[in-house]
Amino acid sequence: MRLQIRRPSPTAAEFIVTTRPPPPSTVLSLRLLFRISLLLLRLGLGLAATSLVYSRWAVAFPNLASPTLGFLVLDRHDVRTVPLPVLLPAAFATLWLVFRRLHAQESLLVLRGLGVQTTEQSPSYLSRPATRFIPTEKIQDIFINEAFRGFEVRYYLIVVVEGESDVVVVFPGLLPPRQIVETVWRGARECLYEGRAEEKGLPL
Repeated sequence: MRLQIRRPSPTAAEFIVTTRPPPPSTVLSLRLLFRISLLLLRLGLGLAATSLVYSRWAVAFPNLASPTLGFLVLDRHDVRTVPLPVLLPAAFATLWLVFRRLHAQESLLVLRGLGVQTTEQSPSYLSRPATRFIPTEKIQDIFINEAFRGFEVRYYLIVVVEGESDVVVVFPGLLPPRQIVETVWRGARECLYEGRAEEKGLPL
């Protein structure tokens, strides 16, 4: 798990926590080749699973099968030999793996004078990321909270929103370590409350 910080301007900052490993500059071409090979493997597995399911359906209902999709139909004998209780779960499990993301990513976008936006990337390529924008006037405070998770102490970055009984937890899925949480906390407060450090209790 690592932290990426983007500062396109003095009034904006984006903090990205991801499980994707940093790309080594010495093996950039090998990494690109691996990503292309993985993409082709995903496409091949997805096409194979789709062909199996469609072929079984076309054999059962030949009058309803589309002639334009005939290239997806496999050999009838081979398709019939695969039991349906085995075919369907295997095909759907393969498609689930094909559309599953390998790495998780969550981010916090801070815009001075506007507010903050939290984004949680969906674990599947078929779903959109979950985002929430909190205006500056609704933000009462941003602080670090600690809690027990099992026998382990975890540190959470918390946004207190005016008028809401529940606080907003930043990076709720990844729960980064304390060092990353403190870095994001300092950077977010500096970006939001520059010039108001004493009022907000920011250490100088």
